[in-house]
Amino acid sequence: MIRYALVCQKGHEFESWFADSAAFDKQVKRKLVSCPHCGSTQVTKAIMAPHLSGASKRETRSRTPSDAAMHGQTSPVAMLSPQEREFRAKLKELREHLTRNAVDVGPRFPEEARKMHYGEVEPRSIYGVATPQEAKALAEEGIEFHPLPILPDDHN
Repeated sequence: MIRYALVCQKGHEFESWFADSAAFDKQVKRKLVSCPHCGSTQVTKAIMAPHLSGASKRETRSRTPSDAAMHGQTSPVAMLSPQEREFRAKLKELREHLTRNAVDVGPRFPEEARKMHYGEVEPRSIYGVATPQEAKALAEEGIEFHPLPILPDDHN
């Protein structure tokens, strides 16, 4: 798995995970990668810099759009086409199906995935969390996994 810093034609910056560089190229070509802020599918890789985080950045990042509105800040909004609404609904349905039919192992995901991969425990559907380093190590070991689709909160 590889994480790319991305930017849309309007300059919105965001990140996303891909199986590899070819997967990114294929998805962008098919217009499957879109900006979470404006929905633009004209997306390119941004220059990645070291991620340094201070307290003020963490506070800003954790605010929801409604928090921003309450503090007098602007928040990006978009009108979705019927096709985009349908795609969003299908992603939400997929995520709900996966989490409803799998065991949440939380931060033990890398450990549990390895146990199943190496035949130490019976395979089953699981989901949880992994750091970027843990995800990279799993991928390098040939352990197949997929990030759950993430959608912005349905506050609008």
